[in-house]
Amino acid sequence: MRTLRHFWEDRRGALLVEMAFVFPVLLVMILAGTELARYMLLQQKLDAVAVTTADLVSQREEISAATVDQIFTATDHVIAPFAFGANGVVIVTSVSASGGGGPQVDWQRAGGGSLAAGSSVGTPGGAATLPAGFLVRDGENAIIAEVYFNYAPLLQTALFSNLQMYHRSLFRPRFGTLSELQ
Repeated sequence: MRTLRHFWEDRRGALLVEMAFVFPVLLVMILAGTELARYMLLQQKLDAVAVTTADLVSQREEISAATVDQIFTATDHVIAPFAFGANGVVIVTSVSASGGGGPQVDWQRAGGGSLAAGSSVGTPGGAATLPAGFLVRDGENAIIAEVYFNYAPLLQTALFSNLQMYHRSLFRPRFGTLSELQ
């Protein structure tokens, strides 16, 4: 009986037992917090890529395919420390309206990465699908930058799984129309 009471009152190993229970929970919280921070940073970076790309294109008086390609090379610096590679792509589209018809896609260019993704705006020469509330009237032009990115979390769980992220930015050209890609 005395030996049983001695084991019951002995507290020397209590810290190890408590740590064995707490450590897995603490580890999961640290990993989940890291993954959440990484996800939020990537969201901000993709939004910055969309805004920067549309802004740089819309600042031009006229634009060529080579200039758009140069702008795509700048996206690597904006998205750092992440990289597009095979996981992302930026699509720039020019939309205009004329002759009382609906908005049409004038030209489109993709780059920055090699992900195969189609534009949600439409294809060159076809009708443009614009976000609700955004209008392109006769004689107007809009530049739309879309960013697609396949997100793969470091820790695959029920909370964090692979998904495709999408960001879009819309600008009106400042110095005329950019309805032609030279």
